Amino acid sequence: MTTHGGFEPVFCTIVPPHVLDKLAQAEDPVLAGPARRTLQRDAFERTQRRLTTVIGATAVASVADGKPQRTIHDARHGTDLPGHKVRGEGDAPGKDATVNRAYAGLGATFELFLKAYGRDSIDGNGLPLDATVHYDRDYNNAFWNGEQMVFGDGDGEIFLDFTIPIDVIGHELAHGLTQYTANLTYFGQSGALNESLSDVFGALIKQYTLGQTAAEADWLIGAGLLAPRVTGVALRSMKEPGTAYDDDVLGKDPQPATMDDFVRTSRDNGGVHINSGIPNHAFHLAATALGGHAWERAGQVWYDVLTGGELRQDAMFVDFATLTVKAARERFGDGEELDAVSKAWEQVGVRTL
Repeated sequence: MTTHGGFEPVFCTIVPPHVLDKLAQAEDPVLAGPARRTLQRDAFERTQRRLTTVIGATAVASVADGKPQRTIHDARHGTDLPGHKVRGEGDAPGKDATVNRAYAGLGATFELFLKAYGRDSIDGNGLPLDATVHYDRDYNNAFWNGEQMVFGDGDGEIFLDFTIPIDVIGHELAHGLTQYTANLTYFGQSGALNESLSDVFGALIKQYTLGQTAAEADWLIGAGLLAPRVTGVALRSMKEPGTAYDDDVLGKDPQPATMDDFVRTSRDNGGVHINSGIPNHAFHLAATALGGHAWERAGQVWYDVLTGGELRQDAMFVDFATLTVKAARERFGDGEELDAVSKAWEQVGVRTL
């Protein structure tokens, strides 16, 4: 059994360190400068997250009433969090499109978890959803710091506003869901599962919002985030890991699609943003094999495993895969759901026990 509570010292960003590292080495200071500053800011926030776990975070009152409690703040290009409150729950949209997108994205995430899985906010008890926009200057990232969402505006050269893709918002909030449930250790295969689960639910939130079936979805994470000069379509592809970008400045998408190409590295917490391509691909295969709305069957199985209490904090791919097979059988019986899930893991080279 896992220990719940959500106090693993995790600082989760949407743009992987290896992407920013590559960008920071660019000869053009217009490109390298923002990347370097983003890496420095991320390092600071990561340290702050660790300190929070030591001294304890401020308690947040939750009210489980089935209604979102959203608050959007504006950092005004500073770094003090949360910043100035600019929109509260029920307030009318303002003139700032970034604020409005953040508000809508938080609401869409809340709605999927409630309508599809009966979960009241990411903690299951009505946790208020807070976000800060316009963080720092030319900040090339978005993150969940264990307490709230934070969005940069991007540098306009490589990355655009991080509130543009709704799956980025969903991805980062899903780190909060993991924090309050299985609390997967952010290293190696368990860290890759942590990242993959955020991609899964980020993709489902986008599909739910657009009313898309698994066949209609693009299965891209961060589509619309890359600036026009970048040769690429998104940060990651769940359908075809390793194909999201191939750019002179950013390099080539390094994600593997199967265990045959599993990457062993000491960087990025043991490759959490890289090897997440393998469980991502497994989910895509299961969801498209089943058809229909991905959140209804494949998504339900993944949600059951994440929240079921049997997933260890240090789980390996084989552990997660085995539990999805068990969850598919328990919820749907020995039918097409079990077959689709089992075959998906087999296709990516992850055995089940």
